[in-house]
Amino acid sequence: MTYRLKHLATFCLLLPLAFIANIAAAAQYTAGTHYEVLDTPVRTSDPKRIEVAEVFWYGCSHCFSFEPMVSTWAKQQPEDVNFVHSPAIWHKNMELHARAYYTAKALKVLGPVHLAIFEAMNLKKDKLASKEAIAKIFVAQGVDLDKFNKTFDSFGVVSATKQADARQRSYGVKGTPEMVVNGRYRLSAKMAGGQGQMLEVADYLIAIERKHKNAGS
Repeated sequence: MTYRLKHLATFCLLLPLAFIANIAAAAQYTAGTHYEVLDTPVRTSDPKRIEVAEVFWYGCSHCFSFEPMVSTWAKQQPEDVNFVHSPAIWHKNMELHARAYYTAKALKVLGPVHLAIFEAMNLKKDKLASKEAIAKIFVAQGVDLDKFNKTFDSFGVVSATKQADARQRSYGVKGTPEMVVNGRYRLSAKMAGGQGQMLEVADYLIAIERKHKNAGS
């Protein structure tokens, strides 16, 4: 048998194996087991991109451990993926924390304040149960107190907090952290099998949405 024929025979032998591997990869994650398909899709902030929203709470230890992982993952995403945080709100204190998030975002100090609030609640066990307690975090990061107060109580921050509350209800969130891919799929570490696996499922769902967008373009 010539080299060319041997090469062709080897290729034909490997082709079915590659096909089977692709089928196995496609069937690796299933709706209802590793993620849930939302009954009604939720509008995303930028329909031109694939949105991945992490629903989180500063007082959640699982969110605290997930933060560096998801932050690294988000930075590695291509331009067509839009990663956003969406604060969970189940009670009054969580509303304060959501307003703290949007205040930091409005004042463009989200990076240091985001981490400082996580550390205060998870390492120092500070409940941050008042506006005054939250203000100390901002002041420690160099934010003027009057500027903090005005922004914290501003229409923009209050409105963004209400939108986050409505969004989580539409998502059907059951805990934190959870992720929602393009307003269509909800997933958690419990469903995926761990926090690392949750990111892998998110990658899988992003690929599905990217395929749909490319097919429609």
